[in-house]
Amino acid sequence: MARIRWAALALISIAAAPLKAQSDQRDSGTITIVIGAEPTLPIPTLSPAKQNVDVGSLLFLHLARMGKRLSTTDERDFEPELARSWSRRDSLTLAFDLDTRVHWHDGQPVTARDIVWSVNRVRDSATSPTYSLLLRDIASVTSEGPSRVVFKYRRAYAEQMYDAVWQVAPLPAHLLEHVPSASLATSSFATHPVGNGPYRYSRLEPGRLLELVANPDFFLGRPKLERVIFLVVRGAEAQLNLMLDGTADAYEAPMLARQVTPVIAKPDLKIQTMPSFSFAYLLFNQKAYGVRSKPHPILADPAVRRAITLAIDRQSLLRSTFGPYASLVDGPMGLASWIRRLTPKLPGYDRARAKTILAERGWTDRDGDGVLEKDGQALVLRLNYPGTNLPRVTLAEPVQQMLRQVGIRVDLVRLDGPIWAERRTKGEFDIDFSQTTLDPSPSGLVQSWSCAGIGGSNVASTCNPAFDRALARATATVGDAGPAWRDAIRALQDGTPAMFFYSPMAVIVTHARYRNVSFRPEAVWSDLWRWSVAPGRRIARDER
Repeated sequence: MARIRWAALALISIAAAPLKAQSDQRDSGTITIVIGAEPTLPIPTLSPAKQNVDVGSLLFLHLARMGKRLSTTDERDFEPELARSWSRRDSLTLAFDLDTRVHWHDGQPVTARDIVWSVNRVRDSATSPTYSLLLRDIASVTSEGPSRVVFKYRRAYAEQMYDAVWQVAPLPAHLLEHVPSASLATSSFATHPVGNGPYRYSRLEPGRLLELVANPDFFLGRPKLERVIFLVVRGAEAQLNLMLDGTADAYEAPMLARQVTPVIAKPDLKIQTMPSFSFAYLLFNQKAYGVRSKPHPILADPAVRRAITLAIDRQSLLRSTFGPYASLVDGPMGLASWIRRLTPKLPGYDRARAKTILAERGWTDRDGDGVLEKDGQALVLRLNYPGTNLPRVTLAEPVQQMLRQVGIRVDLVRLDGPIWAERRTKGEFDIDFSQTTLDPSPSGLVQSWSCAGIGGSNVASTCNPAFDRALARATATVGDAGPAWRDAIRALQDGTPAMFFYSPMAVIVTHARYRNVSFRPEAVWSDLWRWSVAPGRRIARDER
């Protein structure tokens, strides 16, 4: 499999200004991170929502994590976390030796029992159909004493290590093994989780903030930032204003070009950009609106789906909306995804070709109202999108206008975030303006784009057997898997399940008083425990 090459963090603006007398040499402090949704369930495997993943990355550790190259296939590149070392016994067996210094926040040691229980819980398809699909090639997970865990696999493949360590951050078996899986999300543990990471759960003020405090017993050293506040504020403009007026210390989100200018003008703020695993797309529902047993009367035809993609000038929309802070993608991948460089290019904007395809499929404007019809069915579609996501709000109307020019009427359905998510899950959409954060490995595409994913993350009921066969070959390849993955992506493109649109840069704004600052694309704040405040630059909230 090809190795990852991704751009280093690009520093756009650095400014420094003395905030406090230089005689103060302490480097501890506080950080307030402004986010757009409440992290109500920051527990691994229970919620994939970004805000929960971001908080959970500070509470819970994995057996190991990917190295800086983000390779998912080279076992030597992974970095220790709960496991201090690992070894390969044969092509089907990996053994992990745990670091005995690691303890849960209640003082109990992390043991092999925790890892075995946690992984086996999500391997159960009745408990977690999504994760069981991802971990389908793990045959068993067992312990050899309190500090050794052994993974056995059903077949040899390149990402065995990745499957063992990425998908599941272990939970404390001694607290949860008697809690029914169906009750875990509503248990007392869910309202006050006990982790093993650099920060402990402190308090949640519903709708306002979540606070974490430094774990004084963290085995790699007590974090310098004593408190981490996640401040919940709806709306991108309001979030950014809190950075500009000094209320917040950090913010991360896709940003429009016009939003960046006032940040650069602030001498006490830094902007950094980083390739992300996020991508946005127009998802075509191949089943009838809210009725998964019937084909969609319009979008079940792949030719119509293809015409829609040709009718939208993706490049001009991105340039005018994001400037340099997003790039086109030709498949389900982010800028940080290694398969991006292997992906075949999709045809570009071609309005004339889109009109020709629709005419060939029998769509004509019989009554002269500008909207095509066929067999009494007008070519009218609803586009759902979340009203709190500024990039999608900004792009929805131009997309509507471009489709109108080829005879497709699009009714915009702007929804509150939770309602939008609920309708998406139920299949209550024609076209959904989606954005998701992908796994570092393309093997995760099985969730949303394969026949096996229907009933789970595959909410549009996409089912392309040619893609499924190519995906199986790619995930089974040992060695250079690049050609196999290229074939898999091409098979997915051929079915046109979506208009693959763009991957935004992760744009991160932080206060200039912090040092040792670093970020990771797969969990942006996970290195926060390494940060500190530059001596002499502490501000009032660092004293709390």
